[in-house]
Amino acid sequence: MKKTIIITGGAGFIGSHVTRWFVIHYPDYKIINLDCLTYAGNLENLRDVEKMNNYLFIKGDIVDEGFVNRIFGEHNPDAVIHLAAESHVDRSIMDPLAFLNTNVVGTVNLLNACRAIWKEPFSSNLFFHVSTDEVYGSLGTSGYFTEQTAYDPRSPYSASKASSDHMVKAYYHTYNIPVIISNCSNNYGPYQFPEKLIPLAINNIKNEKPVPVYGKGENIRDWLYVEDHARAVDLLFHKGRSGETYNIGGNNEWRNIDLIHLLCEIMDKELNCLPGTSAKLITFVKDRAGHDLRYAIDASKIRHELGWEPSVRFPDGLEKTVNW
Repeated sequence: MKKTIIITGGAGFIGSHVTRWFVIHYPDYKIINLDCLTYAGNLENLRDVEKMNNYLFIKGDIVDEGFVNRIFGEHNPDAVIHLAAESHVDRSIMDPLAFLNTNVVGTVNLLNACRAIWKEPFSSNLFFHVSTDEVYGSLGTSGYFTEQTAYDPRSPYSASKASSDHMVKAYYHTYNIPVIISNCSNNYGPYQFPEKLIPLAINNIKNEKPVPVYGKGENIRDWLYVEDHARAVDLLFHKGRSGETYNIGGNNEWRNIDLIHLLCEIMDKELNCLPGTSAKLITFVKDRAGHDLRYAIDASKIRHELGWEPSVRFPDGLEKTVNW
């Protein structure tokens, strides 16, 4: 094998897509999926690649320092693609400490394990940290997040991700560990746990349950199809510049209420219902504490440097997600 790569959180939503992409496209890489299989991790996501010769699953928690050190000592990975994270804002409001442990302590455990086995000049090594646009805070009705936007997290989740980003940068500057950080917009697609907006709405419509929408549904998000994200991770892993941050966005802003109405139209068609049937399930609920108004990413850096652009149109991506 040319490389051994540990992908943390590889049984999760984004992680399973990244894992599948690397297993299929790089048969000469050994891909180790390290996941503790919380509620959001599911090995069913990877049934199509689990028997491939270059894939290995290891169950374990990155918060367990001894476990992490043992796995790194046994497998001596050349690189890490770090996706393991607690990621649901509502859960972070209820239990901030769980997010601190996984997202900050877990990340530092991984960085320390890399320090222990990697030696300068680090020519074949990389710590790729997958983060979120939520670290930048909230936008008004205009403007975009760039790689130079100051961090301004508003929830325990985004604060924990911002903290982990800073630790990754600190290890680059202090210990010369080769790192890349990516901050992505909201992902959607197959295999997402049904607590996030799109799969929750699909699940509830299918079961004729209320579809909750915070406030008046005026919050705006930039949506990225998850396979486009996996493709961006591949490009950055192989061609990105060490020490750099890259924003990955969908160029695809939607108000929550408009997104839900589009999804209702697709669901009506797929369920052979009369137009407007699914929309009757929309239920406005009390807004979330500290709810950011708008996220929007300027992804011109990765476009100019690597030629990456999102390829899946939002209506097409939604139909793929609904059909799955």
